[in-house]
Amino acid sequence: MRIDVLGAVRALRADGTPVDLGGPRHREVLARLVAAGGRMVATDTLVADLWAEPPVRAVGALRTFVAALRRAVEPDRPPRTPPRVLVTEGPGYALWLPRDQVDAHRFEDALARARRTPEALPDLEAALAAWRGPAYADVTGSLWAQRERARLEELRLEGIELRARLLLDSGAGAELVAELGAHVTEHPWREPAWGLLASALHRAGRQADALATLRRARTMLVEQLGLDPGAELRRLEADILHGATTLPPARTVWTAGVRLGPRTTVELARTLALAGGDALVHSRRDRLAAVQAAERTGDIALTARVIGAYDVPALWSRADDPEQSRAVVAAAERTLTALGTDGPAALRARLLATVAVESRSADLSGTASERAGRAAREAEALARELGDPALLVFALNGVFLQSFTRPGLAAARDVIGAEILDLATRHALPNFAVLGRLVRLQSASALGDLDAASAHARAAERLAVSTEASLVPVLTGWFRARVTAARSAEPGGPTAATAAAHYRAAEDALAGTASMPGLHRGLFALALLGLRLLHDRPAPTDPALDWGPYRPWTQPLVLLARNRGEEARTALAAAPEPPLDHMQEALWCLTAHAAARLGEHRAAARAATALRTARTEHAGGASGLLTMGPVARYLKEAEKCAAQG
Repeated sequence: MRIDVLGAVRALRADGTPVDLGGPRHREVLARLVAAGGRMVATDTLVADLWAEPPVRAVGALRTFVAALRRAVEPDRPPRTPPRVLVTEGPGYALWLPRDQVDAHRFEDALARARRTPEALPDLEAALAAWRGPAYADVTGSLWAQRERARLEELRLEGIELRARLLLDSGAGAELVAELGAHVTEHPWREPAWGLLASALHRAGRQADALATLRRARTMLVEQLGLDPGAELRRLEADILHGATTLPPARTVWTAGVRLGPRTTVELARTLALAGGDALVHSRRDRLAAVQAAERTGDIALTARVIGAYDVPALWSRADDPEQSRAVVAAAERTLTALGTDGPAALRARLLATVAVESRSADLSGTASERAGRAAREAEALARELGDPALLVFALNGVFLQSFTRPGLAAARDVIGAEILDLATRHALPNFAVLGRLVRLQSASALGDLDAASAHARAAERLAVSTEASLVPVLTGWFRARVTAARSAEPGGPTAATAAAHYRAAEDALAGTASMPGLHRGLFALALLGLRLLHDRPAPTDPALDWGPYRPWTQPLVLLARNRGEEARTALAAAPEPPLDHMQEALWCLTAHAAARLGEHRAAARAATALRTARTEHAGGASGLLTMGPVARYLKEAEKCAAQG
């Protein structure tokens, strides 16, 4: 006898005739035992899986179903002899059948063999052909069936793509185009499928179609998921563009026959993220994929664990990939709603901390900012109640990123950084110890205490050696350039040219990491502008400079440097209030300076109002990366201009 669940649940005798399994509940009991893969399923679990609200005699009804199934699957078993297929085991039941007698198990085994060796391709093709529809198709409304259906569907899609890859590696091409085209149409989010279709088109001599396919993939990934194409798609496009007549076999990652699930994927992504560089970019992509895969299982607790497991320290208040961050926040908020306010406190705290960390202040509207701030405070409160130091430092990371609600809060952020550092040091959490040092570096830099900031920079660099945090020396290199710039304005200090050269070296190092576009864009140009302001010189006007997200606040001064006063006035009027992030004091100071130069009294008054709470800080110092000098200087000229209005 064999049992099939890749479609509607059924049992067939050796001659292919169907076995009468009884009603829907009978088939669901059998299906649930199939899904257990030979392991025992407790009676209580079966009852809970069968009924959302179990009737009074649920256990008795279950025993009746089991007895009827035993007669169906072992009709020739002699009376009073123990069952050999559907057996009683401990407090529940198990289904003992050879794996090759269950279609789902045959499929999984064939897929595992094909992952290991191309010679298993015929078995994989036969196993794929055995699918008759969605797994457990007639078991509706049961959470366990939804989860198992989603898991097997993911394996089926992988099997389709693995079969195509193996055929391409053996020289096939044109004959795969039609089926791969249908596959990507039905599953457009699967990046490997696009690469397989493009490869098949290329090997069929259709290079233009292959490139068009890759362009479609790029558009779909960016517009719908907020993701750039991965390295494999980029490499394939480059090979086709460079006129490769043949393509190398697609690289396949073998995992000893084990497919990584969402929880394993996010744990691996978390580990890779801490390495920085390209690994951080890919880890964030994998993290989002793991979250989406977990959501598809319908398992709320699993989804919460996967989302909350990515507790990677975050320092900067502008997201590298805002769309990706928004997708993670949305998933976390959906999961929080599903868990409810009485859900496990630790899971809720991690989800709330994730909302706070991923909701970077520079990328938020008013209501989203308020939600993120509440999430940070609630995560912190829950973590303190639970007494979990690892959870608390993660929550405090969110509190830090939500602490840019107005200018002048460097001292408050230093308190947060000090607690993160203390907790991380006492409880052996080295990656958060690095974060604590960098937060304190930024805070000391903002307050103009360069000696304290330098001590934190040295300590962070020592920690980075053991934690392999490659971005730390890049950031401390920027900090040292910021120190050189500040010293260049002092008598006997280095020249402005020397400071500019230090900024250029720091910029080259940061650009080489390819991992922090939210930090990198516009930073060098802003640093040069700050250096010129320190020396009372006009803004740089090199058209090649990339002002990135800072253009609205720098443009008035650039236009003034080009003697285009009316255009500068128009640009100043169009500039919005700076975002609540690391650079808010610096951008308000630029507004103040431009307003004073142009005699724009209202703009000067707005800037003065914003800057009064930051009068003891240094413009740009909160970043730890650059400086424009004391905020008090810009506040003074803004107040003077405003008073003349």
